[in-house]
Amino acid sequence: MLEDLCLGHGILFGKVSSTPSLLDKVSIRLNDIRIHSSEENLARVISIVDQMVSSKTSHGKLDSMLVFDADKTLCAADTGNLFWHLDYPESACAGYDIDTPLEELFSSEMGYSYKAFRQAMLRYEDIEYKFEVLCDGVASRVFIYPEFLALLHAAEKKSNVGVVVVTCGIRRVWEKILAREGLCNVTIIGGSRIADGYVVTPEVKAAVVSRLQNHHNLYVYAFGDSPMDLPMLKAADEAIVVVGDERLRSKSMDEALLKAISEDGLRAKQMLMPRTSGMRLSSSLLPVLQLNAQQIVAKFTKTPQHLRIFHATEKAAAKLLMTPTRDASVAGPSLRAAHHEVGRYLAIEFLADTLGVEKYPIPHVQGHITSGHRLFGEESTAIIALMRGGEPMALGVSEVFARVIFLHAKQPEDIHENALAGKKTVILVDSVVNSGKSIEVFVRHLQAIYAKVHIVVVAGVVQKDALTKVMKPLGKTADLSLVALRLSENKYVGQGGTDTGNRLFNTTHML
Repeated sequence: MLEDLCLGHGILFGKVSSTPSLLDKVSIRLNDIRIHSSEENLARVISIVDQMVSSKTSHGKLDSMLVFDADKTLCAADTGNLFWHLDYPESACAGYDIDTPLEELFSSEMGYSYKAFRQAMLRYEDIEYKFEVLCDGVASRVFIYPEFLALLHAAEKKSNVGVVVVTCGIRRVWEKILAREGLCNVTIIGGSRIADGYVVTPEVKAAVVSRLQNHHNLYVYAFGDSPMDLPMLKAADEAIVVVGDERLRSKSMDEALLKAISEDGLRAKQMLMPRTSGMRLSSSLLPVLQLNAQQIVAKFTKTPQHLRIFHATEKAAAKLLMTPTRDASVAGPSLRAAHHEVGRYLAIEFLADTLGVEKYPIPHVQGHITSGHRLFGEESTAIIALMRGGEPMALGVSEVFARVIFLHAKQPEDIHENALAGKKTVILVDSVVNSGKSIEVFVRHLQAIYAKVHIVVVAGVVQKDALTKVMKPLGKTADLSLVALRLSENKYVGQGGTDTGNRLFNTTHML
């Protein structure tokens, strides 16, 4: 009765038995409740992601990451339900006709919230004395789809591809399954016990994908099967909906998937597991990937062409540099100087690494010749200031790369083929990228002039909508990089007195 009341009012409920270790158990739980929050939870997961990438990159350059949900994605089974049916064998005998503790929990007012997953963790703590045995029982009954097993083994041998399993389910079960298959180096992000330190929610899954993309500059393939995977699938560069046997797969996915496609712009493909499974929705809404195991390995382990992103959003330097650009009292020459400094910073901090540097001889102050450094291939590089807001920042970039030609363009037609003769790299500079549409037409124009040109877009602020809806799709067909002081989720577009160009040149009165 008390447990039901707690569940109905969003209060965490756990059980402890009277044993010699009672005080220790209570102390551990109370301390965990005291220090834990959704923010702390996410920070812990992000730390694991960063450690994983750091470990992988120590063995070579990492280009892409395969992010898998576990239950009903890597395999046909729901390990959580199987766990509880093993704990209550009478329910298995009755044909799974009673709700497990987790089914009761997630159908309550808590839904699939952070608090609900914390409550699920306490459920597992309640049976800690038989947790390991039950995990063994579940793992022995679960087998990864052969196609994915081949992919995981192939990816583990590749230095350019990483694999991570992100599960809302039982981490320990999947540790045992992967270990049995000889996949001990595949990272598993999942929490079902206090000792794991965190829980995985749908929002956490999406945050993992975003961290891999925006902080580690990786191309992310995400594989999932249920509505809980949709945030992750929407965030990924390529989303794969795994469609299992109609009797076993999520019943609520079709409706949620249709909404994600029609309202949220999800672009995904479906993979049938097994290949005889009936498809979800239609092949026009959700194209079917018809690949055998060998083709799956080839597709997902090759180096993808994608937008490379470099930004300083979280850096202290960015916070200092962006302050005068956001200060409404700063305009005219002072604002142009601030944009100039942003351009210099981005050139030194990111462009030098992105494009590379080369040595050249310089006279040393002591009278001999020594080596200096400059941008690699300066003579084959061009800076184009998008007028008029991009000019001050572009001049800052130009100050660092003094031998690079400098051009102005208000519209794509201002860039003539003869001006770019022999140029292999073009640096497009604008102060703000809002929708990304103007950048798109410039990129298309440059591609028409020279299909293999490397284009680097440099901007002070880039709206995330422009990133996901325009620039990332562009990056699949163009050799494209993005260098930005910060990425922003603020969709406000300046007009009149707040327009960046007007503020830069004191023309705010010209509305």
